[in-house]
Amino acid sequence: MPRFAYVNGRYVRHADAAVHIEDRGFVFADAVYEVCQVRERCIVDLSRHLDRLDRSLGEIRIRPPMPRAALVGIMREVLRRNRVADGMVYLQVTRGVARRDHVFPSPEVRASLVVTAKSLDPAVSAAKYAAGIRAVTVPDNRWGRVDIKTVGLLPNVLARQQAKEAGAQEAIFVDAEGNVTEGGATNLWIVDRAGTLVTRPADHAILRGITRTTLMDVAAKLGILVEERCFSVAEMLEAREVFVTGATTICLPVVSIDGKTIANGHPGMTAQKIRDAFFAVAEKTAI
Repeated sequence: MPRFAYVNGRYVRHADAAVHIEDRGFVFADAVYEVCQVRERCIVDLSRHLDRLDRSLGEIRIRPPMPRAALVGIMREVLRRNRVADGMVYLQVTRGVARRDHVFPSPEVRASLVVTAKSLDPAVSAAKYAAGIRAVTVPDNRWGRVDIKTVGLLPNVLARQQAKEAGAQEAIFVDAEGNVTEGGATNLWIVDRAGTLVTRPADHAILRGITRTTLMDVAAKLGILVEERCFSVAEMLEAREVFVTGATTICLPVVSIDGKTIANGHPGMTAQKIRDAFFAVAEKTAI
């Protein structure tokens, strides 16, 4: 079955989708994006994702390309055309097409919008949850505003490639003070020796993940204590559990870091409880 995409007012075959060579997203990574999970023909946590999109656009001063209701309509149509019941929908907004110049175009040009979608096999995710993943630590060399969800992801690309070459599935960024920030494409959590669920505060050093936010609601419902604080690599390696969260991974256990086994080397009960309860708490918007 052919895939379809939305590009600046047109639904086109995915293989034929293209943007102008002077689109500022292509030239400068002058763009932001969002990824939403689709589960059982529902978009998960759509309102929070679009709230974050609005914040990202505001932080880099891009005018939204259309009202929210119209954008949601496009997302639904892309999902329907691609027959996605379980998978993901991706949207990217750039500052638009203009002559190459570092400063903003004058007069302001219309923002560009691309929306794509694809199916993902729930059985593949289930196998990862059951086995857990391996990770490696890398120095955090990203820019100082990773709280803005921009497409400027080259450090993340290089970090995850390093992880792949080491036989791992995720890279864990570590700041100059030796504290963990987050994963290459995920937020990171530990269950400390006291049984508290700990994650880095959502300052400029990490992305305020939507799954991260909903997970806090889940933890509150389950009566699990959550603490936002910095923690070191050493504390992470001694934790009772380590797991990562993201829109398409939800809550994925990490069983080995830098070749060191975490706890007993198997996914822990806290991650399991959170994953089991997650979709009962998360917002679900029908396609």
